Amino acid sequence: MRVLVSGATGFVGRALCLRLARDGHQVVAWVRSPERARHLLGADVELVAIDAGAGARNDDSGGELARELSTCDAIVHLAGEPVIGKRWSATQRERLHLSRVGLANRLVAAMSKSSRAPHTFVSSSAVGYYGERGDDRLGENSPAGDDFLARLCVDWEQAAQAAAKHGARVVCMRTGIVLGPEGGVLGAMRLPFQLGLGGPLGSGRQYVPWVHLDDLLEMYALALTDPTIEGPWNATAPEPVTNAEFTRALGRVLRRPAIFTVPKFALYAALGASASAPLGSQRAIPERFLGRGFAFVHRQIESALREILRGDHGLRLGPAREVPDHAYLRARRPTHVLEQTTEIRAPLAQVAQFFSKAENLGILTPPSMVFRVETPRPIAMAKGTRIDYTLRLGPFPLRWRTSIEVWDDSAGFSDAEERGPFHCWWHEHRFEAQGEGTLMRDRVFFAVLPRWIGWLGWMERAIVALTVGRRLRRIFGYRSQAMAWRFDARVPSSPLKKSRREAQRSSSWLGTRRRDGGGGLPGR
Repeated sequence: MRVLVSGATGFVGRALCLRLARDGHQVVAWVRSPERARHLLGADVELVAIDAGAGARNDDSGGELARELSTCDAIVHLAGEPVIGKRWSATQRERLHLSRVGLANRLVAAMSKSSRAPHTFVSSSAVGYYGERGDDRLGENSPAGDDFLARLCVDWEQAAQAAAKHGARVVCMRTGIVLGPEGGVLGAMRLPFQLGLGGPLGSGRQYVPWVHLDDLLEMYALALTDPTIEGPWNATAPEPVTNAEFTRALGRVLRRPAIFTVPKFALYAALGASASAPLGSQRAIPERFLGRGFAFVHRQIESALREILRGDHGLRLGPAREVPDHAYLRARRPTHVLEQTTEIRAPLAQVAQFFSKAENLGILTPPSMVFRVETPRPIAMAKGTRIDYTLRLGPFPLRWRTSIEVWDDSAGFSDAEERGPFHCWWHEHRFEAQGEGTLMRDRVFFAVLPRWIGWLGWMERAIVALTVGRRLRRIFGYRSQAMAWRFDARVPSSPLKKSRREAQRSSSWLGTRRRDGGGGLPGR
């Protein structure tokens, strides 16, 4: 299908664009900033601008958007100003309303002017629909609440339901707190909990309806294609927990205490009326998904948090004892190597085509890094191609330039840092056909310090152990997850046991050379 997505650059939207592409759907993103969206969504997503902007068609809500919808089979409406984080002033309440209800109204209005309206309209909603309900079990037939968030959700769903007048099947996904890597609620909570400052909010007795991002993506994929799914559906895990249970589980996963309770009055003092969102209780149960036999992968909160925050992504980080025989590496001498093997359920040609587009690197990178390809498009990926990027490592903005040192359409490529934060950075992307799928092996050879400092081996090892290694694990862990959304990829359940011949076959096509000076330090 051809699917128009609003909110495509958000936490859920980026992952959903990858997940829909896996099923062969063509994604059209309705965005405010096409230039920003291109860096976040990659080369394979078409862009339509909500407002005038370079690089995409302009939208007048009745003309160009209507013509675009005439070519689409479905709409997914995810857009919405974040509910938590700002006080609910009159202006902020209006923003919350316009970003959900207003955009839904614009989509429906454009459907009325399209020559062939989409047959499916899937809209995000929220469990805030039910209001403050304490310990009550809440199914899809439970009545709406009467506070601000409940009324907002009611208006949101009514705006989406208007698409039925134009022949569309309408689904409203009442979503709980979405848990996923490098963003969402966990993105905000991780640091204070790692510092040992986490704990329950208020009494901690309020229920937290949560859902793992992977399960939520499958719910959306199913809602788009199953004609029997219609109306409101609770998009939550089947086992909601209290806030106290949630924070204790998060503390255990991060191996930190979770004892610092945030008093109710302190939340209201800091957030005003918007504090009612994290303090509200909705024990929402996905009765319709359970009745349909939906296979939840993540049912318990602690195992879900453990998979997100401490999952094994097949990463191995150690000293660089054997390195490719290339002039760049002979001159710069890497000290460490990071390795990752990924099994991809897609043919090699399809995987190679995806990686041949430099613009797709952004969608495989954590959004917190604000990754941007600065080299003008189109970029011809070939030996000798130089690509400039900007990104952030924590609070630090960086400029990065890499050059393609090895290029083989059927086997992979290698790129090396010419300018950036590392003294040495060499990244091999190696592809091998494996039945109907592809085995992808990544090896990153790197050194943080230049050779004249590198003799202080303890300094290099400390930097890698305390900062760089952890950051690389998170970056490549996110990359592994993004590949899973896009290609149904997975890492082997245990490190590959390779024979000597297999090890030679999987090594660099440049050949390898043995490093002296064990422990990953430059030999002298």
